[in-house]
Amino acid sequence: MSRNKFPPKPRYDPDTGPVYLYGMHTVRAALDNPRREKRNLLVTPNALARLNESGGTGGMSPSTTTPKELDRLLGSDAVHQGVALEVEPVSRFGLADLKAPRLVVVLDQLTDPHNVGAILRTACAFGADAVITTARHSPRETGVMAKSASGALDLVPMIEVRNLGDALQDLKRMGLVVMGFDSEAPAPLRPRTDDMSLAVVMGAEGKGLRQRTRELCDEMVRLDMPGPIKSLNVSNAAAIALFAATAGRRAQ
Repeated sequence: MSRNKFPPKPRYDPDTGPVYLYGMHTVRAALDNPRREKRNLLVTPNALARLNESGGTGGMSPSTTTPKELDRLLGSDAVHQGVALEVEPVSRFGLADLKAPRLVVVLDQLTDPHNVGAILRTACAFGADAVITTARHSPRETGVMAKSASGALDLVPMIEVRNLGDALQDLKRMGLVVMGFDSEAPAPLRPRTDDMSLAVVMGAEGKGLRQRTRELCDEMVRLDMPGPIKSLNVSNAAAIALFAATAGRRAQ
């Protein structure tokens, strides 16, 4: 009887250890971000050639490694493409840093780093000025989040707030309409025809928006789905929401 073989565990704990970004797009964006504090660049010869073709190493002296070494460092599930970059977590912004924002994505206690990363990527694609998360019940920056964001973690300002209700009221004072998404909302989502500045609020996986968050929204909408599946992953729902929210801007 053969023994079961399990993939080796990563050398570091992504929840408590240093932050390693990996994958070509993710590392490229971090190298190009002047606000990102970088520590150590690990590359295979082939990956180094690709980095040099796309803009170089940002003045860093890379350490040569192998795909197997990166697998041992990051875990066999990490799609690293031959490159890993040890960094300090990205600098977080404050609401006061936003100057006349027109589109902000607000995440009400989302905890899955895959979802947060995917929403960051979508927010970047639709030109969002920032993504707001809560200080509690939000994931730590990890390679998983950064890989899902495909570089957007270094392109879209992330703002971490202690009190989401206060933050929503601040956004209103900045002139944004706060639009929340909830499966029980009375009005269906429709493509907007106006050019209003918007804060699009998405609820946590499974739980949705908290009651206080709902109360502070200027509008509440739902996604109508005629098919047999009546719910979507929150990152997919965010993509649809942002497409509809910005429809009026694209029409102009």
